[in-house]
Order: sequence, then C-alpha cells, then structure tokens
Amino acid sequence: MLAIKENNSNKKCTPNVLPCQINHNGPVDVGKNYWAPIRTPDGKSTAYFRGRKLVGKTLSLPEGYRGAVLTPAEEAEPRSAIKESEVIDVDADEVEEEETPGVMEQQASFDKVLVWGHEVEAGEEDTYIRGLEEWIGFAGKIHSYDEDLKVDTKVI
Repeated sequence: MLAIKENNSNKKCTPNVLPCQINHNGPVDVGKNYWAPIRTPDGKSTAYFRGRKLVGKTLSLPEGYRGAVLTPAEEAEPRSAIKESEVIDVDADEVEEEETPGVMEQQASFDKVLVWGHEVEAGEEDTYIRGLEEWIGFAGKIHSYDEDLKVDTKVI
C-alpha cells in the first residue's frame, strides 16, 4: 500500500515513453543536443535519439484519471513504539502483520503521455497505447456498478 504526499509546487510535465532500454537510473543533464522534439503541423512529434528517428503520439489520460511523478519520501511517519496489547490466537494458521504504508512524494503531475515509435508513430498494438485506450476503460466497466441496469431473472 502506498500513501502519496502531495507537493505544493504544482509542476506539470509530459512523460515520454521511449522504445529503447537505457541502463541508467538517475538524473541526467539533458541539453538541446540530446533531446529536441519538434511538433509538426500535422500534430505529430518528431525527435532524434542517438541518431535514430522517433515519431511520437500524444495520448490523453482517460477521464477521471490523473498522472503523478512520484519519488520515495525521506521518512515515513514514525509509528508509536508502544503497541496496544493484542489477543493472540494460538490456533490461527497464519499470522497477519500490519502493513506499514510506503510514503511517496509527488514531484509533478500530468494529463498526457507521449509514446514514441521507431521511424513511425506507435501503433494500436503498442502496450502503452492499449493500456491507456483499452484496458483502463475496460477495467472501469467491469469494476463499476450501473444503478440504471436492471437484471431480469427467470426461473426455469
């Protein structure tokens, strides 16, 4: 379980999903020499990364969703060192431990994602595009209740 600590900076960003693997995890001083996407008149984004042409497709998050860039918070709120007395069930098969929620701090928010493809725009088969366009809506439908929907039951 995660708890999100909101930051008051209200920074906006647009995450970029690149079709490559970079074996580095951390900050990088990215200058105009390395990343300079251009928006074409037809609405597509074009960039060159390590000499390869990339074409980007902008996807909006589904209605009711918001994106957040999170980093681990410095320290979780300290829990009380003194525990209340507990009743121990010696016959219990499993011992349930209380889960301490991890605390993440919000650094920025977004409402769009830019998915890049090699030489051509990322297509409908791209897993990120399918995830945003199909699966989130599908999951919302199967996990929601429609109060107007009445099911007729028939006895056979």
